[in-house]
Amino acid sequence: MRRKLLLSIFGLVGAIALLFGMAPSGTRASSHREAPLISQDPQADNTDLYFFRSPDKPDTVTIVANYIPLEEPNGGPNFVSFGDDVRYEIKIDNTGDGSEDVSYRFRFTTKNLAPNSFLYAGPQVMSPTDPNLFVQQSYTVERVKDDDSDGTKIGGGNVPPVNVGPRTTPNYEANARKAIATLDGGIKVFAGQRDDPFFVDLGAIFDLGGLRPFNPAHLIPLPAAKGIDGVSGYNTHSIIMQIPIKLLTVDRKGASDTKQPVLGVYASASRQSTRVIRSDGTVRNSGDWRQVSRLGNPLINEVIIPRGMKDYWNATDPQNDKQFEKFYLNSELAGIVNLLYGSALKPVDTTKRGDLSLILLQGVPGVNNPGKGAKADLLRLNVSLPANVPVGQGNPLTVINDDAAKVELGFPNGRRLEDDVVDIELRAVAQGYGGFLAGAFGLPNKSPNNLVGDGVDQNDLPFTTSFPYLASPRGGYESALHTSLSNAK
Repeated sequence: MRRKLLLSIFGLVGAIALLFGMAPSGTRASSHREAPLISQDPQADNTDLYFFRSPDKPDTVTIVANYIPLEEPNGGPNFVSFGDDVRYEIKIDNTGDGSEDVSYRFRFTTKNLAPNSFLYAGPQVMSPTDPNLFVQQSYTVERVKDDDSDGTKIGGGNVPPVNVGPRTTPNYEANARKAIATLDGGIKVFAGQRDDPFFVDLGAIFDLGGLRPFNPAHLIPLPAAKGIDGVSGYNTHSIIMQIPIKLLTVDRKGASDTKQPVLGVYASASRQSTRVIRSDGTVRNSGDWRQVSRLGNPLINEVIIPRGMKDYWNATDPQNDKQFEKFYLNSELAGIVNLLYGSALKPVDTTKRGDLSLILLQGVPGVNNPGKGAKADLLRLNVSLPANVPVGQGNPLTVINDDAAKVELGFPNGRRLEDDVVDIELRAVAQGYGGFLAGAFGLPNKSPNNLVGDGVDQNDLPFTTSFPYLASPRGGYESALHTSLSNAK
């Protein structure tokens, strides 16, 4: 009997590992190390994507594409940076067919100003081009129409230093803001290190899906506890763009005039197909560019796409996502919910999940579904809907908690920094829809399934209400990860 129970538990661990894309070691978050191959290539790893109408500049939208997961602030002397050999892209579909119509392509270049020093920087770095910053990185941006190989250069900028500490990078945020650049067309851009805005209880989710607030109801019960943000204290590298809406719509009109207000976005990273390591230790890259990572809606490649398809999914384009619809319609994660919490929650449908396909693969009708029938993993935003609250101050549960009369809409209509996508998607899988989605579209709202969550409801640092919105990155000297451990002794 004991052997059967152990086998069941180990089988369950394997199933969760399959669903969440777990490698043998390490921690994960929303699209952090979500597939076997990209888990070994952090510089090209899309971690999160955000897309919202800018409340403080409503004629624009803001896109945040994060790369490089779980950056340890103490990561010297070779601190994390964008990859010179990676092509980072933000792609927009403005016709509703699932294929990109406008893309922004970023390429980075690194200069080592002190090759005979082991230091990253000298004292008192005050700007991205300060001579005391020994490792300097700059970038160029191209605008690409449709899926052409060639683009038009629209400008570039400099990457600020990472937040080393008060001696090396004093007045860090003032330093970082000097890296905000303006491109052709009035596009504002920032590329550099920020605090990771994602929040999730990693320890609970990857310990057999044990949501701490619901520990007593778990298959293997423990006392109830508050959620712990597993991404707290970590940094990421962000490409943040604030783009006039009229530059993105198909008819080149603004939010109130365009006839096609729904825009779909995804971010990607590509590498050249051939890599040669030379005898002197240098590397030469050549060949065609191959997409190795992509991200639209959060958590798709973790909990929807099975492990055996994850690398293939990363290499494909959203316009071909119909082939993956069966994994939305037949939810393995729903089966895990039934197994883990079957005695506490109402049974969850594991097949015929058209609700998941509709919301995550096509868009919500009347909100952000362009009506073209395309099934593509894009983060869709209806730009005609106003942004009613400053960045960081919206309702974290968005349409799950709102009523149909309100127009303060977040994920799945785009994604704001404060949106609690983990709880929203957990409740979606558990058929605990509420508020706007249940009221307007009659989606299930099973109780108490509509209460599930990981107990982490906000980021560890507050967002700002002006561009680039994300909080300043944690410094190595003041690292919250190690300060808390030291104080606990």
